[in-house]
Amino acid sequence: MQRSRLRLAIYASAAVLAVAGGVGAAVAATTPTTKAAGVLTATFSKDSDWGTGYQAKYTITNGTGTAVNGWQLVFGLPSTAKLGSFWDATVTTSGGVSTAKNPSWSTTIPAGGSAEFGFVVAGSGAPTSCTINGASCAGGTATTAPTTKPTTAPTTKPTTAPTTKPTTTAPTTKPTTAPTTAPPATSAPSGGNVLVAPYVDMGLLSNGSTTLAQLGSSGNLKSFSLAFVTSAGCKASWFNAFDPRQKQFADQIAAVRAAGGDVKVSFGGATGIELAQACTSVTALQAEYQAVVSAYNLKYIDLDIEGAAVADPTTIARRSTALAALQKANPGLKISLTLPVLPEGLTADGVNVVKSAKNAGVDLDLVNIMAMDYGRAGQDYGDLAIQAVKSTKDQIRSVYGNSDAAAFKMVGVTPMLGVNDDQGKFTQSDAKDLVAFANANHIGFVSFWELNRDKNACSGALFQCTNVTQAPFEFSKIFAGFTG
Repeated sequence: MQRSRLRLAIYASAAVLAVAGGVGAAVAATTPTTKAAGVLTATFSKDSDWGTGYQAKYTITNGTGTAVNGWQLVFGLPSTAKLGSFWDATVTTSGGVSTAKNPSWSTTIPAGGSAEFGFVVAGSGAPTSCTINGASCAGGTATTAPTTKPTTAPTTKPTTAPTTKPTTTAPTTKPTTAPTTAPPATSAPSGGNVLVAPYVDMGLLSNGSTTLAQLGSSGNLKSFSLAFVTSAGCKASWFNAFDPRQKQFADQIAAVRAAGGDVKVSFGGATGIELAQACTSVTALQAEYQAVVSAYNLKYIDLDIEGAAVADPTTIARRSTALAALQKANPGLKISLTLPVLPEGLTADGVNVVKSAKNAGVDLDLVNIMAMDYGRAGQDYGDLAIQAVKSTKDQIRSVYGNSDAAAFKMVGVTPMLGVNDDQGKFTQSDAKDLVAFANANHIGFVSFWELNRDKNACSGALFQCTNVTQAPFEFSKIFAGFTG
């Protein structure tokens, strides 16, 4: 989620450092070939360019021979370019100069290792200047980060109006037509109705220290949204650590169903490459979705589409076509789209994602809005979430031509608990107000980011703490009061 949506986990399995859904840890164990011997360097590269904007990253390589504790990269953009969203760093901008600093959860670059952070730029023009820890990015000896602290928290959602978002991306491959033969249909499991299903960063459960059942019993919850399945090439992967075909977490899912609940598996998130971007044909994409559906006998799946993916018409069309075929092959499969939102509603890109799904023949169950990170700290984030639900309901009515009641039933809402990445705050009082509104208007679904944060009830890094005074599972028990 935007990142969204702020989710990070450091996974111990196989010494993999991986990220679920929102923000990512970017320290790699390998030494890039661009590393300059004996110095700290930073290399700019573009991931994609659509003419009116681009997505790029800086890769910081530690060739000093010793660990570098803390980094700060300062880069300038020309007047023709403006920084938009960013991830895996805290960033402040003054004029055309931006200062990026290591995120709180990843302060050290080991000797021979690297770190990276990404961003989206509106307009054109590569950075015109760059320093890393006070020295030239091309190679310098200063390796101590300046002590000046950025004033904004890390975010993976733009804090400006959606006009800064790219309107198109130019992939090199067009989607193919839908497969003429679908995989064998699989019957849906007999799990409970999923009305309340908070997101769970499954990387935080991969070491076995807690389980979905334990989280549920502590928070009066039955169902969960499992984050995130991304891609390893054109292959489905749990946060680039586990192959879903090996049925990681299947025992936990079975326990949830035995207790009368169910799960959604969520594909995508703010970090990593969503399958529709990695697979260049509809046939291959549908097969990877099907592999996950079959592995866990899923009745519900969620597509968390954000960042550059929400503005890429080619992969949006590919995804929609594959989802329609997947749904036809799996009768009863319910599909939700999780999308960025402002209080005024979905961005134009988000509306286009919904229209694409409808036009492709997807029987869409829900549009789940990421009611967080509006860039309006100081305002009431509970009221803004309610406003976002109302605005999205109106947009759904416009797309589907249905009634207020039917459109409300298609809306899901997912706030970020406690302090958001933009320093806005969603409190227990806000949660009560949102649940009361959701019940009164019979919306389709409520969730939140993220259940381990509610369990920890702590102050600290946003991927693991809410940073508000609370009892463990206090938010969960409030959200459990949603009855549909």
